Formats: sequence, C-alpha cells, structure tokens
Amino acid sequence: MPKPETLSLHSTVHAGAVGGVVAVHVGGILDATTREEFSGYLDSAAHDHGPSMVLDLAGVTFMDSRALGLIVHHWQRATGSGGDFALVAVRYPSSKVMWVTGLSQRLPMFDTLEEALAAFETARERPE
Repeated sequence: MPKPETLSLHSTVHAGAVGGVVAVHVGGILDATTREEFSGYLDSAAHDHGPSMVLDLAGVTFMDSRALGLIVHHWQRATGSGGDFALVAVRYPSSKVMWVTGLSQRLPMFDTLEEALAAFETARERPE
C-alpha cells in the first residue's frame, strides 16, 4: 500500500512595486492531518513578511473543507490588514471543495504568480 503524500511547503519573497509579497508553494495533501502544520507555516510567513500572500497550489493533490477554511481565514486576514492575497495554479480535480462551496467565484485566483503580482500592482495604481 503506497504511503500518502506528505505536506510540502516552501516560500519565496517577491519584492517590487507592490511591496513584499510572500509566495507560499504548497504540495501534497491539505486536510485535517496537515492543517496544523499548514496553519503554522502560513502564520509564520505572514509574521515574517507581512500580510500580502500568494498561495501556489500547483502541487496540491487533495484539499478538504478544513484546509479551505484556513485559506479563507488567511485571505480575510491579509485583506483586512491592507495586504493582497491570491491563489495560483488551482486545479479542479484536487480542489473540488472550492467549487462545491462556491468559493471559487469569490477567492482571487490566477493561473500564474506573475499574473497575481500584476493584478496587485494594477489595483494599487488605481485611484481611490
């Protein structure tokens, strides 16, 4: 019997016209068994780099509703603190819960990190 995939997390920081944005690259399973590790990692990334965050979900093989709830929490925390937040490389087969709950229509999603960063920059350039 194959061993389930473990959670894989690493960050890169992108600086530029939009300020520091941490990109968290996620791989493996996001569920009840990895939620605590995922939560701690996102908390540390936000603490170390500020509220603006992009979650790259290209490597996610499965996501449950608990993980989605955690993502929503960080989205609200980032935007509530004046930061930017986006998801990139979301794949329907591994993240069906986003579509089932309707959050795929509300969460900011982009195909690539570059598209997300460009959207952040465009939003900051708009007069209020």
